[in-house]
Amino acid sequence: MTQASIENSSPAKPKREVKPLNGVDTPALFATISAVGQAPELAKFRFRATNEWLSGTHSRTTMGMFSGAGGDHSHSQTFRYDGDHHPVLCGQGMAPAPVEYLLHALAACIMAGIGNIAAARGVKLESVTASVEGDIDLLGLLGLSASVRNGFQGMRIKFSIKGDASAEKLREIVEQSRNRSAVFDVLTNGVPVDLSIEA
Repeated sequence: MTQASIENSSPAKPKREVKPLNGVDTPALFATISAVGQAPELAKFRFRATNEWLSGTHSRTTMGMFSGAGGDHSHSQTFRYDGDHHPVLCGQGMAPAPVEYLLHALAACIMAGIGNIAAARGVKLESVTASVEGDIDLLGLLGLSASVRNGFQGMRIKFSIKGDASAEKLREIVEQSRNRSAVFDVLTNGVPVDLSIEA
């Protein structure tokens, strides 16, 4: 019997049992992917937020409802997030600056993907941390230079990840999450924004 025929007659490797891991309901994750694959219209989502001015540069955003998976949904609670500028930027310092929420959104989006992807691949995570920085030059925002953009000129995010897999596999998990991140996509590819005004 040749080596090839021995390999071909070898029993197939048993499939890994899919079970919750890293706080992720992995069976539900795979079921969702399967359901959306069979009915792509379920993939259409719309998220909503309402923002209200409070005083000076201080405002409050409320998020409670969104649409998707064929219907309207409510969060388990209404979430409220304040935004403000630091006193050095003529604000009251009542909350993080709006641009700081972009740092949070980028890190949180990629982090969520890491949790899901690691669980889907059967990798148990020990710890994952992300450090995010963004550089901005206020000459544009303050109207002092037409050649300087108003927003971040660059952002950097660094992940430290530990788990029961090789360093290469852990890097692949982070890279796949970046490649699937909605926030990373918006920040690196842009998105059309329509603005309307009622006065």
